[in-house]
Amino acid sequence: MLPWNSASPSADHALAATVRSTSLGKLVRDDVLGMILRGEIKSGERINEPDVAARLNVSRVPVREALRELESSGLVEARKHSGVFVRKLSAEEVRSLYELRALLDGFAGRRAAELPDAQRTLLADALDASVGRMEQALQPTDVSAYYSENLRFHWLMVEAAGNAALTETYRNIVQKLHLSRLTNLSHGMGMAASVADHRQIAAALRSGDSQATERLLAKHVEQAHRRLTTPTHSI
Repeated sequence: MLPWNSASPSADHALAATVRSTSLGKLVRDDVLGMILRGEIKSGERINEPDVAARLNVSRVPVREALRELESSGLVEARKHSGVFVRKLSAEEVRSLYELRALLDGFAGRRAAELPDAQRTLLADALDASVGRMEQALQPTDVSAYYSENLRFHWLMVEAAGNAALTETYRNIVQKLHLSRLTNLSHGMGMAASVADHRQIAAALRSGDSQATERLLAKHVEQAHRRLTTPTHSI
């Protein structure tokens, strides 16, 4: 799975079925989170509590509970007398998050490259398939599809590392970074160079070279940040 569910909201009957096993606050949180991460509520925009409550047919109590949880994760911010808004990350915060992500990606890659041969081969096959789908997104250029597959590639290794604390921390980081990526997905590329990076990473992992996998992943994430901050590049 990816760090979030990017699918469209469920139908009303599906939502009602889920209510039986999930708290209303969590349901509302997941729904609002999905809208934020799909770009339906953009960075800097206010989240309309009454609209959310009416759309999900719940009171405003679970909506407030959900927004408090999203605020604690750093995705939204409450402004006194103004309401709750989707956060706009500063350039410095984005830089700091990319620095931390480079460390976490490197660690996950090293752990994944140290898996027993059979498990590592299965993971390497999945990574190669992911890179193949990235290549398909190059012609014709489909930045959104490429970006989603890019996330999947990295998430495969995070899951393979088998560290719950890493998984949770990584999910939180990439969700926040996603807020800044949404405004850049329509810009120029750097995608071909990124594909080459992913090919190298997958090959290093397949060979069991944990040090090279860690080094290549950290470098790749650092380059991704540079591409993001350069007007002519993305991904």
